[in-house]
Amino acid sequence: MTSPDAVIAAFRTEHDILAEVVSSFGEDDPARPSGAARWDVSEVLSHLGSGAEITQATVRAALDGTPIPGRDVLETVWDKWNAMTRRQRVDGFLRANRTLIALYASPAVHTRESLRIDMGFLPEPVDLATAVRMRLSELALHSWDVRVAFDEHAALTPSATRQLLHGAPDLIGWIGKSEPLDGRHNVIHVTTSGPATVFALRLQSRISVDFDVADTPDGTLTLPAESWLRLVAGRLAPRHTPSGITTTGAADIDLLRRVFPGY
Repeated sequence: MTSPDAVIAAFRTEHDILAEVVSSFGEDDPARPSGAARWDVSEVLSHLGSGAEITQATVRAALDGTPIPGRDVLETVWDKWNAMTRRQRVDGFLRANRTLIALYASPAVHTRESLRIDMGFLPEPVDLATAVRMRLSELALHSWDVRVAFDEHAALTPSATRQLLHGAPDLIGWIGKSEPLDGRHNVIHVTTSGPATVFALRLQSRISVDFDVADTPDGTLTLPAESWLRLVAGRLAPRHTPSGITTTGAADIDLLRRVFPGY
């Protein structure tokens, strides 16, 4: 089991990086188009801020032994954030995420290790490290959505990449779409750098990854780990694809973009 402290530290680092960008915004910056196709920068921050507020309630419910917030609570939070001005969303995100970081770190060490959190959509409660990692995934990807509005060569941060690469829970089967495969079944040998890993991507009716690497795969894909994470999150469009990514055989990058359309 991963220590929750390591994931919380990565979450704090990710927040600090985005907060530095956000705190320097000029008047028009929150209105810029973001890396999320249908949102401007302020709407991305609204999504992160409302998510942080809802997560606070979920964690407090686990600490207090009370039910998690219901749909009515969620809709009230979303309505509040949707009604904010762009500037209010920026400031609100900073406050809500700082409060969430403090809450993650607040329980005693033995409580952080034993705490189980009902996320509301998973089959069973998860440990704190897994819950924070799921929030880190949201923060890291949407931080990229914000930062890429100002730097087209933006990448996921190393600290987040280390925590998210092969981190639980494995949602590839939910993220990946098999329809673009037209019934084909292929095993792709994936090699990443920063950090270095080797694993198998199985393109079949249910997309999956594992470490049972075939001696003779149908194709190979070599790329930075952060680019792999952006690929499966639908954030590796051609203009945001770094040089040096190599493919062979059945590992067609355009096909993989369709298999992983984003969320």
